[in-house]
Amino acid sequence: MRRRLFLQIYLTMLLIVVLFVVLVAVGWWLSRDDRSGGEFRSGIGALVAEALPPPGAPPAETDAMLDRLGQHVTGRISVFGAEGDLIASLGPPLPLPEERASGRRSGGGYGFAMPLPDGRHVVFRPDRDWSGTKTITFLAALALLAVVAAVGAYPLSRRLVRRLERLQGRVEALGAGDLAARVEVEGKDEIAALARSFNSAAERIQALVGAQRDTLAAASHELRSPLARIRMAVELLAENGDPALRQRVERDIEDLDELIEEILLASRLSTLERPTHLERIDLQALCAEEAARAGADFAGGPATVEGEGRLLARLVRNLLDNAAHHAPGSPALIELEVQEGLALLRVLDRGPGVPEAEREHIFEPFYRREGRREHEGDDRGVGLGLSLVRQIARRHGGDARCLPREGGGACFEVSL
Repeated sequence: MRRRLFLQIYLTMLLIVVLFVVLVAVGWWLSRDDRSGGEFRSGIGALVAEALPPPGAPPAETDAMLDRLGQHVTGRISVFGAEGDLIASLGPPLPLPEERASGRRSGGGYGFAMPLPDGRHVVFRPDRDWSGTKTITFLAALALLAVVAAVGAYPLSRRLVRRLERLQGRVEALGAGDLAARVEVEGKDEIAALARSFNSAAERIQALVGAQRDTLAAASHELRSPLARIRMAVELLAENGDPALRQRVERDIEDLDELIEEILLASRLSTLERPTHLERIDLQALCAEEAARAGADFAGGPATVEGEGRLLARLVRNLLDNAAHHAPGSPALIELEVQEGLALLRVLDRGPGVPEAEREHIFEPFYRREGRREHEGDDRGVGLGLSLVRQIARRHGGDARCLPREGGGACFEVSL
């Protein structure tokens, strides 16, 4: 249906061409002199022969008949014999055309000869110049064609311009900072497709700006807690030099470094840029290496994907850290398989699991499950780990989701 606009323009132009042909035909029909037709002249000639005296009659009788005919028509009439000799004339004599029985221009006027059944010819030239009438009629037809073309093209052109003007206004509003600016989709042509693309882009921009605003707001809140703890710890450390307190300060500093790194990574992944340097990644080797580092179990066959190795390693590491954090008593399990062209990577744990109502929320930046707040000493997570997992998966053409594990626990499945 994206060709609707093209069809509108094409059919409009086609209609104009058809009207042009019709108008030219009508103009020609109105301007041509049908009396120049052979059959028409022959029929009129037979009638005139009935009115004229017979051949060989005195010229005076023919002149009298022409005088009576002149009372009903305006023009000059000349009667010629079969040999081309002038018999009688109404008004100044007319020349006999060389091509007899055919209309032709002669002497600045439009005259035509009518053959009579007895061999004589009647030449008639009206006082009115039919050639001028023909020209005027033809020009009038062309003028009418121009008017029809202008009137027919105006509604379509104006409709297209108005739709583009509305789209332009919404684009300017978006550029001025109105992120909620949208344009109404009208029709199913290219302009409607452009409006849909604009709305989609505007929604994406609004989502990106909103996510960035939420991330910065949450990050500013998250940074206050470790900074406050560091400030108090430094004051106490200066007083008694407690080694345990020093370790807490170092731990808070590590948390800050990790938070800053994850915020920067999340900001980069939130852009519209796609990976520029893709490489073939052996997921089996990558998962086995990360499992060995984290003390997790691994089971899976070979799987290869195109992507960024550093980001995919971060994805697996975040899932393993999440499993270790929520199920510290048992090792996590990594499963890897290929189904219908997709590499499915699962990280399973035996922790408390995730309620169904929260399985989507946990992928939001800085989301904390109910009952686990920042003041809890064992909750070192900064709330970006699982959000980065989903962003990395989607950057590689896949997705991430949380599922319940049979027998208890959680299963995080990533498709690539």
